Amino acid sequence: MSEALVTDRVHVRAPGKLNLFFEVGGVQEDGYHDVASAYQAVSLYENVWATPSDDFSVTISGTVDVTAVPADDRNLAVRAARLVAQRVGHRGGVHLDIVKSVPVAGGMGGGSADAAAALVACDALWGAELGSAELHKLAARLGADVPFALMGGTAIGTGRGDQLSPALAKGRFDWVVVPSDEGLSTPDVYAHLDVLRAQRDVGSPRVPDVDPAVLHALRAADPVALAERTRNDLQAAALSLRPSLRDVLELGEQSGALAGMVSGSGPTLAFLAADPESALELQVTLSAAGFEALHVHGPVAGARVVGS
Repeated sequence: MSEALVTDRVHVRAPGKLNLFFEVGGVQEDGYHDVASAYQAVSLYENVWATPSDDFSVTISGTVDVTAVPADDRNLAVRAARLVAQRVGHRGGVHLDIVKSVPVAGGMGGGSADAAAALVACDALWGAELGSAELHKLAARLGADVPFALMGGTAIGTGRGDQLSPALAKGRFDWVVVPSDEGLSTPDVYAHLDVLRAQRDVGSPRVPDVDPAVLHALRAADPVALAERTRNDLQAAALSLRPSLRDVLELGEQSGALAGMVSGSGPTLAFLAADPESALELQVTLSAAGFEALHVHGPVAGARVVGS
């Protein structure tokens, strides 16, 4: 590729996600679990600016607590930038300026959104024109949620969650999300799920699959039908590790939410509302009770260049 820069600054925005349905299979020999998930990208965004540099570096700020986010080569966005450079033979580096709005370690894929944004930003900054298929391959090397942050919209994920197929979702779905001051470790939540299953002697879980009724509800733009089928196998483990979340779930469901659930591995909670007005009322109620509550909607587009 040419070393000539297309621009000297690229701004990419990537969305957080909710798992509308999340079924977890048994633990495999490599320690991972097969899953089946219905993902929806929602209007809570990570913003990443990429500028030329001799080396790879990152600064992190945002409206959420970012103290736990690494600012070195452990950062998933930095790893994404290095992958693109390696793939295209770029001899320089990049500086990434990340402004986060998605809760950190909150089960909404904020780190994965950063990585997806970095892939798109570096591709644009260096004029690589890798294309969506090649970027998806790189994304899959970074983590199960990164390919979906690239794709956006609504999708079904199987395998480790990175084998994606788009799902038709008509209309708009409104959510109120309640972040937590302290994150939960995804590996810890999965490990605790295995402990709970062993204690209950539930036997080997079936091969995970998304309930067809979830797809029907999405195609029909029917939040009531979707609420009846939302499910997250990680919820029991997350609530066991963080029992205080139960009270917030109960408050949301008693205050007009069609359904409340743990988002991904938690501890962020997501409440499905009937419409924008109902979501606003629920947001006000939860805020009055002392909780941070954010009104978001989906589906929205995946990682996109929004300015240079």
